[in-house]
Amino acid sequence: MSIDYKQKLNDLLLITARQNASDLHISVGCYPTLRIDGILIPLQKEQILTPQNSEGLIIELMTPEQRETFKKEKEIDFAYSFEDKARFRVNVFKQKGYAAAALRLIPAEIRTIEELNLPPVLHDFTKMSQGFVLVVGPAGHGKSTTLAALVDEINHTRTDHIITIEDPIEYMFTQDKAIVSQREVKADSIDFHSALKSLLRQDPDAVMIGEMRDQESISTAMTASETGHLVFSTLHTNSASQTIDRIIDNFPSEQQNQVASQLAATLVGIISQRLIPRIDGGRIPAAEIMITNSAIRNLIRERKAYQIDLVIETSMQEGMITLNRSLANLVKAKEISLENAELYSLNPAELRILLEK
Repeated sequence: MSIDYKQKLNDLLLITARQNASDLHISVGCYPTLRIDGILIPLQKEQILTPQNSEGLIIELMTPEQRETFKKEKEIDFAYSFEDKARFRVNVFKQKGYAAAALRLIPAEIRTIEELNLPPVLHDFTKMSQGFVLVVGPAGHGKSTTLAALVDEINHTRTDHIITIEDPIEYMFTQDKAIVSQREVKADSIDFHSALKSLLRQDPDAVMIGEMRDQESISTAMTASETGHLVFSTLHTNSASQTIDRIIDNFPSEQQNQVASQLAATLVGIISQRLIPRIDGGRIPAAEIMITNSAIRNLIRERKAYQIDLVIETSMQEGMITLNRSLANLVKAKEISLENAELYSLNPAELRILLEK
């Protein structure tokens, strides 16, 4: 009996959206699997995927051009719109010689800072005229969602030209007070570096670079923020101090002092977040917030990023908060369990001390 792969794919995407899953996994030898609140849940009413079924579903996701690229490069990233119901960021790859796919659900609606349970101090980052703001944390912990909330707030409050460079485009912005130009790598520009190179000639006020990938993207972001633009981006790092070291270490040693000075002058803040399972179900963010003040600027220039945690801890009146304090507040509010707080803490011993106070 032949399978209607288009219909089967639509059924799976509909289940993913209805169950409010963050991801759908298609992999040979497994049931189609959802990730809900960080936990993988196999759809056991479905059949275990054979090589043929897996490939049939994955081919339905791709255009003929994308299939060609996948054949050549053995992996591909793209966005997939499912009717008017949902949008997915898709990575198709090979495993053990078979096609596999991970689909991340991108909600149609861009939520606000309040709706995401993020600290209100984040509003301050959207009011700045220039500077460099980074949202950091592990994969799958809501960086893109926070970034979209910040950019959309500018869209609703300022008459700016916002340019995004994404690979692929995730959240779709509905233009309000601002003009929003969303550029997708490969579709709207030959490659990531070409899009970066032409960025400043497109008269932007605010810029969102989907991800800091290398020296060139970091340089472009810092130059743009030095020349009067507000720049947002993401990085896969665990904390503000680690982020600063990672940025500087991306450059050859003879350039590192100059990069540290440039970063000290342009960086306005770092948001480092984790999504923690809630006691009542769902997930809630715990966030470290660093706002660059003169003490932090000096530490960046002097290459003493390891001392930044102490400045964050002693600058709560400025809106800063450490990840441990954020976790401790959530435990005290009975939002998350102590076990989960310790699991996501970078320093569980310090967390326990905070909770005893």
